[in-house]
Amino acid sequence: MGAVALATGAPWPTRAQAVHSGIAALLVHGFYLGGVFHAIAGGMPAGTIAMLVGLQPIVTVFIARAWLGEAVAAKQWVGLVLGLAGVALVVRHKLGPAGEASGLVAAAVALVGISVGTIYQKRHCGAVDLRSGAVVQFAVCAVAFVPLAFLVEPEPIRWTYEFTFALGWSVLVMSVGAISLLFVLLRHGAAANVAALFYLVPPVTALMSWAMFGETLDAWAVAGMVLIAFAVALARAQAPSRAERVSRVG
Repeated sequence: MGAVALATGAPWPTRAQAVHSGIAALLVHGFYLGGVFHAIAGGMPAGTIAMLVGLQPIVTVFIARAWLGEAVAAKQWVGLVLGLAGVALVVRHKLGPAGEASGLVAAAVALVGISVGTIYQKRHCGAVDLRSGAVVQFAVCAVAFVPLAFLVEPEPIRWTYEFTFALGWSVLVMSVGAISLLFVLLRHGAAANVAALFYLVPPVTALMSWAMFGETLDAWAVAGMVLIAFAVALARAQAPSRAERVSRVG
């Protein structure tokens, strides 16, 4: 990303912007992705993690209302609740024992990280160029996590095909692609509306598992996908802005 930023002449953030970008990086890249991966490594079933992190849109709504003053219409509340119900239908057959307490703590850290991180990014990093901002964010995470990796992961890396593919996917698709897209969406929409899109992760994952690994999709899972699609449409309905509410009262 440093090479991309230099080659394309991306403007670099100010010191204050760099600090805010670093904090957002620790929340989103560090706490969210790190928490999910740690929970998986600890044996927590993916469905359980999906359900716990699936609370993110609702948590984000409460934070956005308190921190950003974003209004949420009644049908958006309905959409958020229906989306959570749809997630439960999609992943219910994958739910299992929560596992060790560390797995639950890691999933909770991931939930808080992505919920607070998206709000922080929208509030403080909207003017930061995504290319140079990514350089700052990845550098901050590297400084924070490389020493931690040597302390808690002493085993040598085995460069298998599966590991290389998973690492490349995590770096290019998730950290660079998906998180950058998330930040773009946050610049052009309310945080609560963007958060509702996270409800689409479990059904898309289920469809990919069906296509790639032959996992079955029963009628309840399909019904959950339909419910999630309807819920996202409701949740992304535009609520009146603060100025519009004041104008109506006037």
